[in-house]
Amino acid sequence: MTAKLQQREMELYRPNTAIDLLQIPGLGRLLRWSWGRLVLQIPLFIAAVFLIIDGLTGPQVAPRNLATVAPWVHYRGLVVIALLLVGNLFCMGCPFHIPRTLAKRLSLRGRRFPKILRNKWIAIGSLFLLFFLYESLNLWASPSLTAWVIVAYFVASFAMEAVFTESAFCKYVCPLGTFNFVYSTASPTQIATKRADVCANCQGKECINGSWASQPIIRTDEIPITNETGDIETQARQVDNGPLGVLGCGTQLFAPQIKSNLDCVFCLDCVRACPHENIGLMVRTPGRELMQVDAWPKKWDISFLVIILAFMGVVNAFGMVPPVYELQNALMRNFNLTEMLTLLLIFLVGGILLPISLTLAVACLTQALTQTVKKYPLRHTVAAFAPSFVPIGFGIWFAHYGFHFLIAPLSIIPVIQEFVGQTAEWARFSVSADSGLIGLIQVVVLVGGFLWSMLIAQRTALRLYRRRGVQGLLPWALLLFLLMLTALNIFSLPMEMRGSVLLS
Repeated sequence: MTAKLQQREMELYRPNTAIDLLQIPGLGRLLRWSWGRLVLQIPLFIAAVFLIIDGLTGPQVAPRNLATVAPWVHYRGLVVIALLLVGNLFCMGCPFHIPRTLAKRLSLRGRRFPKILRNKWIAIGSLFLLFFLYESLNLWASPSLTAWVIVAYFVASFAMEAVFTESAFCKYVCPLGTFNFVYSTASPTQIATKRADVCANCQGKECINGSWASQPIIRTDEIPITNETGDIETQARQVDNGPLGVLGCGTQLFAPQIKSNLDCVFCLDCVRACPHENIGLMVRTPGRELMQVDAWPKKWDISFLVIILAFMGVVNAFGMVPPVYELQNALMRNFNLTEMLTLLLIFLVGGILLPISLTLAVACLTQALTQTVKKYPLRHTVAAFAPSFVPIGFGIWFAHYGFHFLIAPLSIIPVIQEFVGQTAEWARFSVSADSGLIGLIQVVVLVGGFLWSMLIAQRTALRLYRRRGVQGLLPWALLLFLLMLTALNIFSLPMEMRGSVLLS
């Protein structure tokens, strides 16, 4: 790509403000520090160790064990708030990647993840598996099983880092990271470069290749700078790479070409590796990429990931309200199925088959109404409208996780007290948000997500179909409306509190 084309692309997709959070005194210095990520990772790593210990040795009662209360009640509630307000903070401080440096040293001569698997199909499968096992094995009620899930995360992350030259676990497998990737696209921050000409004249591309080397390497880059009179002149800058350098982007993102938060773990390794300080953590309009053409690749796996995740939010919530048990009993009675097979059928139909079939049907109807069957392939039509499912999907998950968090926001305190051997003050910390307030918050986020989704879908329809924009919008508007209506109906029903019932 020429410098001129690179400049044009950077201007199109870079955040529309010049605010770089890394320029904030103190905060920027901490995050740029070579050990800055550890400041976030170490507390979460210690917390994960405590969860494993309590999960395997503590009381096997969900509301009294760290392994069930922390991840299934508090983590999920806090992570959606962080995604909305800041961005992908959890992946930035992910404790499962503390041994990443050691693992990457082992994989320096390794191979890339198999090309046929470099997509989001495994991630879709891992998300489905996590939600299904959560429900079928009652992970929320089993501290020991939850502890083993955490152990499995550490093992899988380290093993894949050690075998492959890229962070394949984060990019292609991890269900938690995949969830964060999708909904960080609505967040107000993004990694971006500042000047295209600096990137064009950088020889080492350390943002993706890293500044680490087994032996010291010194080179000189000719970098254009603006002098006091406003003229551009070339300055020679010495670049030092060596054993004290940092790794490049684990998910193989080239900083000047970043268009989206998809696949970005916010590790800031690109920032620390860049020898010219040309990369920042920029503030942007929330969800800006959702409005941009070609911010996402036109691929089936990415489109269905976003759409399926929104439907999974409905199915996951449906598994906690009374009608699901009536449906299970009817299926077991009429088809002689086991409880697990019945649940698998419900999750497969509601979380996979239904969103795929409805999406394809709506896309075909859109093409027929707008007479664009020959103009746009079906894959492109689905890809164009897929971003509109991010806000409504986020609203569904926020309403669900927010419910569990607000029901018992302080329940973690007596659990910690009991874990460290103190007398647990259950009564003191049994406060709960008003049920009416919780219901209001759920309605606001669901309706707000729907309206935001409608805005994205409307702009997409007008851009693609112009005079036939209304016809192109109607099928998608109906699908989004039915998704919101179904979610509102589910959240209006009594929902199991799961792991947050405090003991007296």
